[in-house]
Amino acid sequence: MRRLDLTFAFLLLPLDFLALVAAAVTAYALRYSRFFTEIRPILTEISFDRWLAASVFFALVWMVLFALAGLYSMYRRRAWNTLGRVVLACTAGAMLVIATVFFRLEWQTSRFLILAVWGLAILYVSFCRLFLHLVRKQLLRAHIGHQRMAIVGHSETSDDLERLYRDAPWIGITIEKHLKTWNEAARKEMVSLCRKGKLDVILLADPELDRETALDLIAFAEENHLEFRYLADLFSATFTRVEMDTTGGIPVLQVKRTPLDGWGRIFKRLFDIAVSSLLLLLLSPLLIVTAILIKIDSRGPIFYKLDDDTPPKRVGERGIPFRYFKFRSMHPHTHMMRYKQLKHLDVRQGPLIKIKDDPRITRMGKFIRRWSIDELPELFSVLMGKMSLVGPRPHLPEEVNKYKPHHRRVLAIKPGITGMAQVSGRSDLDFEDEVRLDAWYIENWSPQLDLYILLKTPWAVLKKRKTE
Repeated sequence: MRRLDLTFAFLLLPLDFLALVAAAVTAYALRYSRFFTEIRPILTEISFDRWLAASVFFALVWMVLFALAGLYSMYRRRAWNTLGRVVLACTAGAMLVIATVFFRLEWQTSRFLILAVWGLAILYVSFCRLFLHLVRKQLLRAHIGHQRMAIVGHSETSDDLERLYRDAPWIGITIEKHLKTWNEAARKEMVSLCRKGKLDVILLADPELDRETALDLIAFAEENHLEFRYLADLFSATFTRVEMDTTGGIPVLQVKRTPLDGWGRIFKRLFDIAVSSLLLLLLSPLLIVTAILIKIDSRGPIFYKLDDDTPPKRVGERGIPFRYFKFRSMHPHTHMMRYKQLKHLDVRQGPLIKIKDDPRITRMGKFIRRWSIDELPELFSVLMGKMSLVGPRPHLPEEVNKYKPHHRRVLAIKPGITGMAQVSGRSDLDFEDEVRLDAWYIENWSPQLDLYILLKTPWAVLKKRKTE
């Protein structure tokens, strides 16, 4: 691990402590300010010295909770993941304070103080960590604290990786040497780099390298105290979640499709029910107004239907079709035109067919598509359990029939209203890129990831995009 990361990991401890104490002091100053005392007079006064001593003690306790939440892990996390863990740890800390007040029967403790400390702690700790993140990124941009890497093996992927490290210095990798293979000449070059102190990491970029040569390269890395990395081959890249079962004393590896098994699935379903119910309640005026405007703008049903006036279906989890709800944005009885009269306007993306400047779209349809209002009725599908708030987009049966085998991986979970593909590029993404993003989501699902995607979706909608 680079020294820069160790330094910043160490700085987290004093900064978190200062942020937590500062949150407590700020909360105390707010509660005893003239503005708040005039609104709600103080019934029982707490001395500042007593409050500060309690704040220092609970700051240390909260930092233990931070450690349990993985906030001091050496593993680099995304900013949204860190923020979720900060909120979780601070909420647990606030619950601990409330429990202490309850069991010690200190009913005079101000509820405002506890809530203010909770909110300010999240704010201050998140700000400090964001500040450190930005400072670290600027140092890496200036090539300060970089790890120096040598790549062994030549492939298209290794070239792409080298280009990425060169164009994105904030990743913190400088390529010192790119060798086509591992032999005696390559060993001598590596030894020279090691003696000059210009090598920290060796990356094996040739998964097809023979076993004996690869083991020799690993031995060289260990002998010279270098970090060893390698590009995964096709088999190991396909199975990223593996669990071992030793029933009967025989080890058997089980490939786990997704973390959305067991409690993960239960949590996601409860979350879908709660949020979709709330959104339907809050958005009901918009849904009613949209339905009225669709009827005024053009003839036809409010919800999208097929040419024979039957309800449309999309393919859901495990390839099972389900009833699909969506506001009508096209003139009725024009669905099959995409395969016939409008074939010359196709913008094909794998099995999907997208039409540029689609003439079937109504005036109201352009508006509701632009702001994704046409997809709001999908909340009913979420409430009924056919869809999820976050997941791969559901496609038509005729499109799914054209899937290649690796495309069908996205059918492992319920489709979603929004997903990784939607917040990463929306309709401008190629189908293969969309599948890769959805597959990554399936393998790496977490509640924090769902929250990140949901919070980022409004911004993705606001961005200018092509008409579907």
